[in-house]
Amino acid sequence: MKKILIIDDDNNIAELIVLYLQKEGYNTSEAYTGKQGLELFRTYEPDIILLDVMLPEMDGYDVCKEIRKTSRVPIIMLTAKGDVFDKVLGLELGADDYLVKPFDPRELIARVKAVLRRTEIEISPTSRNCIVLDDLIIDKDNYSVTYKGEVLELPPKELEILYFLVSNPRQVFTREQLLDKLWGYDFIGDTRTVDVHIKRLRDKFEGEHSWGIKTVWGVGYKFEK
Repeated sequence: MKKILIIDDDNNIAELIVLYLQKEGYNTSEAYTGKQGLELFRTYEPDIILLDVMLPEMDGYDVCKEIRKTSRVPIIMLTAKGDVFDKVLGLELGADDYLVKPFDPRELIARVKAVLRRTEIEISPTSRNCIVLDDLIIDKDNYSVTYKGEVLELPPKELEILYFLVSNPRQVFTREQLLDKLWGYDFIGDTRTVDVHIKRLRDKFEGEHSWGIKTVWGVGYKFEK
């Protein structure tokens, strides 16, 4: 059961959000000031935070900055402010999404689900270079890949491509960008080198899975779940 922390000083809005979230099967906890929200964040350990901007004691932007010092937990900002500047500020401080009040609770639920889906890729707490995703484990420290419980033999460059794409989900990279980032600026060769490595990678992950390296025609590649 996913845990959701609601930080909002408006009791009526907080109660309405809780009602809808609990109907969807989420576990919830509420805080009504910025400082209380930070304290609860540390003890409750939520999977996602719904964070109001206008809060007593400490505003939502400052709360977001404090949380981002130690955590990558998803944050959706909730605010009556609809100016582009305010939205950009929230996103630049590390928020994952932004919803302007008044909002339809069903839209909030949809956004919560979308953000949780986008952040299902987890970095292992034991190593910054280990990614755990469903049936896939990529450990860059010892250059190993485990798929459905079986260790795969991947050449270093294929592992590096996979690790890089999985670390940047949904971001599209051109072949030239992948060459620059993974082979280096001094690499002498053409972009078909990338295509060959991607094809070999795809061939090694047989069977059904909820993720994959997608081709963006005319542009390049991205990892998607």
